[in-house]
Amino acid sequence: MAVYSVMEPPLRAKESAAEPDRFVFLRDRFNWAAFIFGALWMIWHRLWLVLLGYIVVLVALEGMFRLTGTSSSVRLVAGLLLAVLVGLEASSLRRWTLLRRGWHERGIIVADDRETAERRFFVEWTGAPAPARAPAAAAPAVMTVPRVATSAPAGVLGLFPQPGGSR
Repeated sequence: MAVYSVMEPPLRAKESAAEPDRFVFLRDRFNWAAFIFGALWMIWHRLWLVLLGYIVVLVALEGMFRLTGTSSSVRLVAGLLLAVLVGLEASSLRRWTLLRRGWHERGIIVADDRETAERRFFVEWTGAPAPARAPAAAAPAVMTVPRVATSAPAGVLGLFPQPGGSR
């Protein structure tokens, strides 16, 4: 199951409610494009402050590496770790940028795919009845769990059979 954050855009002039086509569903997962392309991915999604911070971190790392005379293998590992961090936090970076631009987070939906997430969100958001589905296998209305008899006194918690007993 995937987790989606639902982002509602700010209202346009003469709009009473945002158009459903403008909602953004951000899947919380590792983003391979952000991992591989980094700065280009940030430009594509117009994450200007994130890009600026990314460049500042790269310049600071390069300056530190030059001052300490670090080998190229350490530089490569640091670059890969930064790329992994960007790939892991890509959806959070987009969410942060949208919130800064006046968007609102309207919920979190767990679904198999984006289409199912959209359907679940908009059914709940509009208050419309859920679409008919095939009936699931009948489950018992009440599930009973048999009790197991214990030899420990009722007032004892934990693994010790007697109050004040040895450990």
